[in-house]
Amino acid sequence: MPKINTDTLWEVAAAELRTRESRTGDDDGEEDSTALCERTVLFMGSKAGFSVLNLMYSIFDSRDEAPKPTLALEYTFGRRAKGHNTPKDIAHLWELGGGTSLSDLVQIPITPLNISSMSVVLVLDLSKPGFLWSTMEKLLQAAVNQVEKVCALPQRPGESKTSRLQNQSTVLRILPKDHPDRELISPFPVPLLLIGSKFNIFQDFESEKRKVICKTLRFLAHYYGASLIFTSSKSETMMSKTRSFVSHLAFGTEKGKSISTDPSKPLIIPAGMDSLSQIGSPPTIDVDIGTLHARNPLDLWKKVFERVFPPESTKEHKELKDPAKDSQYSEPLIDSMRAQKDQELEQYKREQAKSWKGLALET
Repeated sequence: MPKINTDTLWEVAAAELRTRESRTGDDDGEEDSTALCERTVLFMGSKAGFSVLNLMYSIFDSRDEAPKPTLALEYTFGRRAKGHNTPKDIAHLWELGGGTSLSDLVQIPITPLNISSMSVVLVLDLSKPGFLWSTMEKLLQAAVNQVEKVCALPQRPGESKTSRLQNQSTVLRILPKDHPDRELISPFPVPLLLIGSKFNIFQDFESEKRKVICKTLRFLAHYYGASLIFTSSKSETMMSKTRSFVSHLAFGTEKGKSISTDPSKPLIIPAGMDSLSQIGSPPTIDVDIGTLHARNPLDLWKKVFERVFPPESTKEHKELKDPAKDSQYSEPLIDSMRAQKDQELEQYKREQAKSWKGLALET
């Protein structure tokens, strides 16, 4: 007599979830090639660096479109088939616009549902080194705060703690156990990619300034356990290599094994392929390190970098009383109509004020 399965739908679903978690928790890191995989990638960085979503569109098709600035927080997705008659992997792609002014919006894409498959891409404008450190610092801190907040939330029914920490264990495996820097770095809680944009402008900088920026970004990438690549929208070769790194985060594809640490060329350093001994000490251009009084290595590199490239003042930190006047949300047709209506409103107010004055005189 055949056995009758009396499990409820929820029991079956819970059992399936436990099976998936045990499969993804294996140390060998092997994945089921027929299983559907979903990943989430959050792009953020310097204001008006270049449109990351346009970069992503180029991964899926060959459209040649002019970059469009991201207004606030934009979403798109991509799909990629592993093989014939297999489910397509899905990549959820979020881009945070506005530089650091809208960093609070990271709470929308970073959630308990996707924290185990979340990656972050930070785009830094190489042509504006005065904004580089502050942009990196504020955006990464906002992402870290949200990740920690999500991980501290109570577990949902049927959810194991390991599913939330899966990404962190992957990050810790970037460096081998015998790597001399393993105890000296502080890996970002989720996979991180640093992209230095506008290399076409950066390559014309003075040699010493290029070295300062290159060494500093190499240190930051190594310290956070991140990959680092320089790119330019003017070079298809550099964009192609950048796409391979992004595609690795979005779909788990090969990211390439090429490495370039020459400051006169675009840097390409996959995570875990650098070391503090190769990077060297902070570049000292007219700077006496002993007078900086740094609290830790990260603070030391920051002080040296900001001595060479003093932080530039920015209006991003000033709150706008009227967001409609923010230039990043400009719409020519709507703005011209708004200006016309504002003029009509002011004229109406003046006419009303005159009529009230006339009534007051008559009484």
